[in-house]
This record gives sequence, structure tokens and C-alpha cells, in this order.
Amino acid sequence: MVRAMAPRFPTQFADLLTPRGRRILEGRDPETCGALLDPTRPFVALQGVIDVKKAAEARDVLDAALRDTLVTMEDPIPEDSISGMVENYTEALPKTVRVRTALLESRRSRSWRAAEEVGLVALLRSDTFAGFAAAVSGRALKRSWGIQVLCYGPGDYTGPHNDHHPEEADARDGYVDMHVSLTMPAVDHQYLVYAKDGHFSELTKVSTVGGITVYRLPFWHYTTPLAAKKAREDAARRWVLLGTFLDAGPKTRASSTILPPGARPPVGGTTLGRGTGAGRR
Repeated sequence: MVRAMAPRFPTQFADLLTPRGRRILEGRDPETCGALLDPTRPFVALQGVIDVKKAAEARDVLDAALRDTLVTMEDPIPEDSISGMVENYTEALPKTVRVRTALLESRRSRSWRAAEEVGLVALLRSDTFAGFAAAVSGRALKRSWGIQVLCYGPGDYTGPHNDHHPEEADARDGYVDMHVSLTMPAVDHQYLVYAKDGHFSELTKVSTVGGITVYRLPFWHYTTPLAAKKAREDAARRWVLLGTFLDAGPKTRASSTILPPGARPPVGGTTLGRGTGAGRR
């Protein structure tokens, strides 16, 4: 008997995209392509760019393959954040978080082996995954980018933070993150709240099936606690596929660069992006 092949992710991110998603990837959507070159626009939230059926299939493959390999990442509010204060109105809150993550930085981890087996590593390393981030950001990006998988369960969240890295030369001027959200049916809602004009006054729903959010960091934001539908807490999970991209500077080799659509080819062994700044892996 021939064993049926286990479900896998496609090798290329482009294979998940709708016609609109492919237009963005190819640089044929002027409203979206290069949107993050606008310094007043910290991120773009996109719907209808990943095929919903394919997104649901990918989510179910991910949930089956990686759910039992996750580790908890937890940084609670410091115990002395109140008792340690000695002056009125001087409270300070570091970044707090509770979420589970798949360890994809080590090939020896259970998460990496499981992700490799179902084709997730190849998908996140595909040129079209980085190419989509380059198209929306409008910037040439370094080919070596960081990948991560997060899983939010009921009550999981990320507290207010800005993702600024002033001590890292490649990150201090900014970088690009891209998140793909794959949410289970038992989730009711989860939101990204972000600052505008100095206040946490804006929010957008991120508990989607196949929604893509592309960020130009740093900026102030947080992710609200995930809420499950009534009596469905055990099945409520939101998966996030994440890539973190450095800008390709003038001295970056052409072979190490992902160009946005329509950008000029490298000249003299270097590549010039359409934007400035740097990023973080």
C-alpha cells in the first residue's frame, strides 16, 4: 500500500497568494507597494491577499505539527513595580509578554524539526516571502532574515513596547517585520493597539485567517489578550508566522539582497534600496 503524503506548506509563499496578493508581490498595486516609505505610516494591515482556504489548510497543518513543540515565553510585571516606587507618578513598565513560541533558531530543536518536516522552514525562507515584505516596505532588504512562529492562547498578550534597538547599529534606524496571522475558529478576538499623536488611540483586528501585517519599526504598540469564544478556550489559538528583515545598505552585496519590484539592479557590486535605515534579525 502507498502511504498518503502528509499535508505540507507550499515551498513558495507566492503559492498562498490571491490575485491581489500576487499583484503586490509583482509591484502592480500602487496603493500598497512602497506604502511604508511614508514615515507617518508605521504598518500596513492587509486582507484578501492570502487565499482563505489555503490559509485555513496551512493553519491546521501548523497546529497539528507544532502545537506540542512550543515553549512559553513569559515576562510578567515586575513584583516591585509598585512597592519599589518612592516618588509619586514615577511608575515605569518594561515590556511584558505571555505567549508560546517555536524555537526555529536551532536545527536541533523539536520545533525546527517539525517545521522542516511540514515545509514551513522552506516557506519562511522563500524569496517570495521576503519579496512580499520588500514590495510593501519599498526597501531593499538583506537576504538573511530572522524567522519565528508565535502562538497566542487565551489571555496571552504582548504589553506596550516600541521595538527600538538603539545599541544595535543595524537596527537603530528602523527595520521591517512581517506577520502572517492564522487564527483558529475558537478565537473570538485579538487586537493590535498602536499610538497616534502620542496616545494609544488606534486599534486593528489581528485575529484573522491569512491576514498580513507589515511593520516599519520602531513605534509604540501592544497586542491585547486573546479572547476565546465561550466554552472553547482549549481550542483557541492564534498562530503568527513572522519574518524580521534588515535594510540592505549601500555596501550590501547584490547576492545578499532582496529588491522591491521595479528597483534598479545593483551597480558595481552594491545594492541601493529605495529607503534608508537598518533593521534587526
